[in-house]
Amino acid sequence: MAREPILLLVPIPADLRAALAEHYDLVDDKPNDVPRPGFRIAVTTAIAGFTAAQLDRLPDVRMIASQGTGLEKSDLPAAARRGIKVGYTPDVMTEDVADAAIGLMYAAARRIAEADRFVRAGRWGAERIAPSISLHRKAAGIAGMGRIGQAIARRCAGLGMAVAWMGPRPKPEIAWDYVPDLRDLAQRSDVLIMAVPGGAETNGMVDAAVLKALGPRGVFVNVARGGVVDEDALIAALQNGTIAAAGLDVFATEPKLDPRFLLLENVVLEPHSSSITYETRAAVIARILGDIEAFREGRDFTDVARHA
Repeated sequence: MAREPILLLVPIPADLRAALAEHYDLVDDKPNDVPRPGFRIAVTTAIAGFTAAQLDRLPDVRMIASQGTGLEKSDLPAAARRGIKVGYTPDVMTEDVADAAIGLMYAAARRIAEADRFVRAGRWGAERIAPSISLHRKAAGIAGMGRIGQAIARRCAGLGMAVAWMGPRPKPEIAWDYVPDLRDLAQRSDVLIMAVPGGAETNGMVDAAVLKALGPRGVFVNVARGGVVDEDALIAALQNGTIAAAGLDVFATEPKLDPRFLLLENVVLEPHSSSITYETRAAVIARILGDIEAFREGRDFTDVARHA
């Protein structure tokens, strides 16, 4: 087939751009109200998504490929009304995000990042680092039991931790204890791990009351979306010892974040990188290229707009 132009609705990672550029002519969209006819395919990311207003400017688009698992920023009903297919990359990130959640749990509880800074600053010998928190035989509470939540739960169980979870409804096929209320889950947990989808239903669900229930020896981990947490409440809890520590991969205003986080020793910060491994990047790129090829050839692929 001839090289087809693809419209990039937002800046995309360099590796994905390079892979697409081998097969397609890439055009960067501009944030204005000018119509952009002539493009059947567009690419976005889960963090940016797309709006109905954007689709109004793209009269010829019939397929959007979205990098990532989240769909809360994508107006899927608007795409469905226009007959636009929407592909995304849900499965390929699961295991690496779960690994990262466990890494953040250990880094925060066992003070690994803080210990690294302690040694590099030449404090070892003159001082003794404060004790960390053991995780063996502790309780992990997981908010969200989708693909990623289940992968995290398997890892926690394998580490000898008791596992409980919460979500909008029980899942009889899942053996771990179901707790319908997040505050109750935090109360019974030593580590609270967020793996819920973003969006209005989960926005701000971790508030001061939830963090108080987690307690002064509790550890909070977020690999979901920054918006699921009241960040003012989280910062206050870390400052005041309401909880012991946190490991955060996501933030409400990323890539900018509240500068108060940078002053805290008891929080481990990641640049939304839980899925960024060589293996997952290759799988994500292959999935997007495969979905686009399937669309161009008239073959089926996972179209999430169809169920909107």
